[in-house]
Amino acid sequence: MRALIQRVSRAQVTVDGQISGRIGPGLLVLLGVGKHDTAEDADYLAGKIPKLRVFETADGKMKASLRDTGGSLLVVSQFTLFADTRKGRRPSFDGAAPPGLALQLYERFLVMARQEAIDVQTGQFQAHMKVELINDGPVTLLCESPAEWRS
Repeated sequence: MRALIQRVSRAQVTVDGQISGRIGPGLLVLLGVGKHDTAEDADYLAGKIPKLRVFETADGKMKASLRDTGGSLLVVSQFTLFADTRKGRRPSFDGAAPPGLALQLYERFLVMARQEAIDVQTGQFQAHMKVELINDGPVTLLCESPAEWRS
C-alpha cells in the first residue's frame, strides 16, 4: 500500500456536491492499494500514520504525532498512486489492486485507523471526488507498506 500524507490545516472531500468528509488540523491521506497488498499492509500503515511525528511542538520541531495533537485523519482512496509512467505518455495502472481487493483493504485500513482512537473521515470509494486542502508547512510524505518494499 502507498499513502501520500499531507499535513493540513483543514481538508474536505466532496462527492456530487455533498461533503463526504471534512477535518480541521490533521492529516490528509491519499491511500493506494497494490495488487500484492494484504491485510498486514493495511494494518501496518494504519498503525504507523497516526504515530508519525510530523506536527510541531512549542519549540518549533516536528516531534508530535496526530495522536499527540488530537488531530483528525481524512482518508481518500487513490488507485493512481500505482501509476507506472516509465513507458510512453499514458500511465499504466497494472500495479493497482482490482476494485474488490482494493475496497476490502481500504476498509480494513479505516477500521484499524479508528482503533487508534482518532477521528477518521473518508471520501467515497470509486467515486469522482473533489478534494480541497490547505497544506500546512507544506509537509507531504510518501509512506509505503512492506509489500511495496518487496516489489
